[in-house]
Amino acid sequence: MARKNEDILEASLPRYLKNDLVALEEGLMNNSTLLDCLYCEVQGSINSALYDREITQEQADHLRRKYLQLEI
Repeated sequence: MARKNEDILEASLPRYLKNDLVALEEGLMNNSTLLDCLYCEVQGSINSALYDREITQEQADHLRRKYLQLEI
């Protein structure tokens, strides 16, 4: 059931945020030296999408927990 909730929370993300999440995941897999930049890009994209009301607070919290390992 948890996976289904994740899918719902991530289904309607703006393209730029999806791209940043993919870049972060690829950076993690490849041990990129730019991880700090990739984390900042994701955090900035989450903030932007939330501010522009493209995602909900629930989605933002989920993304921060899952991708940035932040406790919300």
